[in-house]
Amino acid sequence: MELKHLAAFTMVAEELHFGRAADRLGIAQPQLSQWIRRLETDLGATLFDRSTRTVLLTEHGQAILEPARETLARARLVERAALLGRSGVVGQVRIGYAGASSREVIPPLARAVRAEEPGIELDLRSMIYGGFTPALVASGQLDIGFSRLPVVNYDVHARIFTYERIVAALPEDHPLAAGERVEIKDLATEQFVTFPATRGSTVRDACLRLAHEAGFSPRIVQEAPDSYAILGLVAAGVGVTLTVSSVQHINTPGLVYRELAGDPTYLAAVVVWAKHNAGRATGRVIEILEDLIPTPPECPGRVLL
Repeated sequence: MELKHLAAFTMVAEELHFGRAADRLGIAQPQLSQWIRRLETDLGATLFDRSTRTVLLTEHGQAILEPARETLARARLVERAALLGRSGVVGQVRIGYAGASSREVIPPLARAVRAEEPGIELDLRSMIYGGFTPALVASGQLDIGFSRLPVVNYDVHARIFTYERIVAALPEDHPLAAGERVEIKDLATEQFVTFPATRGSTVRDACLRLAHEAGFSPRIVQEAPDSYAILGLVAAGVGVTLTVSSVQHINTPGLVYRELAGDPTYLAAVVVWAKHNAGRATGRVIEILEDLIPTPPECPGRVLL
């Protein structure tokens, strides 16, 4: 097997189209087809079902896709190590993130790592809900993750990097939208839109907790996978929701945000990494993140723990 053949395979697997894959690789389509046939010969297996209209992965192709990607990633690390020599930190760091707070951190972190440690490759994995992240880090599936307090897994370190205020999101024509603040108890008869119960959403957990403290169980009529979808449903009048201040940049027509009455309530956003067996590259990324976004001072309000 040659690395260029594996790279060709992964590109076709992503595009499921030989022409587009060849364009992305910068080679002619006949050459790409030749590389795929050579790889299939080397492996003794057919990797794609080809027809005049469709290209699909076979069972063999599906089985080797992830190992092929891992092999190519390791090869890139070898190249970096050769360029940097023994003086640089070389490695791959897998980072899991989701939510507005961590999405704002990722771009400056990636730029800082490239500038300070070019031997470190970041493998960024989105849509990993905060509630699941500590367990994924502890099990070794991630090296670094973004979550929110409380973190009950004792196998990970957790450092606060920002506080997010909990606010109400309402349709703009909702009666409660006329005021500047909303009492949570006044939402008792409302329909709610929120994250799925099975995804480990810390925002959903906070919504349920505050509702129960106010003496009611929220009537959830629809679930959606991300804040954009949830707030779009709120704007459409499907229901209301409790969310975090970091999503207030989402200005969907028909949507308004209102502060909660009383003392402000916050969720603490944290970065987590393993207490044991954290590699040198992971430790260096944590150092860069701490320099980039230091731990903030204690917030003036209640933090849900």
